Amino acid sequence: MKRSLLSASSRDTSLVVAATCFIAATYGLVRLAYGLFLPDVQASLGLTTATAGAVSSAASVAYCVGALCGSAAGRRRRVLVAAALTTAVAGSLGMATASGVASFATAAVVASTSAGLASPALVAVVQHHLDGPRGDRAQGVVNSGTGPGLVAAGVLAAALSPDWRTAFVVSAAVSAAAGLAVLLLDGPRGARARAHGPEARGVLAPRPQRTGPAAWSRLARPAGGALLLGAASAALWTYGRSLLVGAGLGAGWSTAAWIGVGVGGTVTAATAGLLSRRPAPTAWTLTCSGLAAALGLLGVAPSSRTAALLACVLAGWSFVAATTALISWSGAVLPGSVAGATATLFVTLVLGQAVGSTLVGAAAGGHGLPAAFVGAAVVALGASTCGWASSPGAPAPRTDRGAEGARGPWSRSGPPEVLTGPTTPTPGRRRRDGA
Repeated sequence: MKRSLLSASSRDTSLVVAATCFIAATYGLVRLAYGLFLPDVQASLGLTTATAGAVSSAASVAYCVGALCGSAAGRRRRVLVAAALTTAVAGSLGMATASGVASFATAAVVASTSAGLASPALVAVVQHHLDGPRGDRAQGVVNSGTGPGLVAAGVLAAALSPDWRTAFVVSAAVSAAAGLAVLLLDGPRGARARAHGPEARGVLAPRPQRTGPAAWSRLARPAGGALLLGAASAALWTYGRSLLVGAGLGAGWSTAAWIGVGVGGTVTAATAGLLSRRPAPTAWTLTCSGLAAALGLLGVAPSSRTAALLACVLAGWSFVAATTALISWSGAVLPGSVAGATATLFVTLVLGQAVGSTLVGAAAGGHGLPAAFVGAAVVALGASTCGWASSPGAPAPRTDRGAEGARGPWSRSGPPEVLTGPTTPTPGRRRRDGA
């Protein structure tokens, strides 16, 4: 636990731990686990590659719907937590008990909605209890849940494979336990709230300054990059393990590679300082290029254990760091409407994943997964070019808050994560991402 949390009450500390576990569950064990268990699901239910991509696309759209609903109802934090808990448990159990492709697909879409609801809900919960720098650091700790969640999913797959049904039952149980813990620990702010007044750290306060249509046009370049990044990353989140299993690595090494993705996303904190000293567009170009290299290596050498493991670690780092750069970029181009700008960019990113899942599935059906991954690498390179010759705008204030990663784009004072949803400090004040 970070130093700033040591002085907080044990109840607040427990709440932060529970919230972090809830993000790990809804993202790592529920939403992103779809791609991890896909080879086993295909073997059991006869799910085709193209259909798997279409299901992933629908799940990404559901994530966006959940995220937007959560943002609109940010003040009703307990309702949002309960909705995220319900959809996570119902979706996971639905996948575990699915008798065919249709029922599995429906459950997967419901499960993905949970992650979109969880991010804005937990932003509101943490802001309700913790103020100032301590609250900022608590948000960072909660943000870090996606990476460990991916690692936990990989360990679960290694222990249970090919029994994916039991794995989703475990995911439902963990989601239920973490969500209920958040609800039980979330209570009145007490003296701290009264001391700071009703507007202190409110989800929607202070009101951001108005930004005209001309200013919003500055989002065109980062939005284009976000769309391309989402489309390229869909290859990893939906078909990463399927590629490795098809190349002959087997369940053990393919699962280890997936764990590598989580490790890569978790350790981005080690490079946060280096990236934060560079303009956001420059960091964007660097990290998107890293994802392109990782996807290309997976496509060219999927049967090499060493290459696959290194590529997955690089992919995990690149994706999380790229979303962090995107967050900083939104704050640089629209400092007066940071939350709205970042929400727009992250929804665009996940919509890119929705499109990318379908396109990668179609390409794989005609040319094979290795060729589809090479194509995704080219798309990632295209995303990197969006940072070329781009003015970074005014620098944002420095902070040591954690990264959005895969969580979502919800903040009352700054930009968000993801997906799909990943854990590094950024140079701007922001808050919150898949598959």
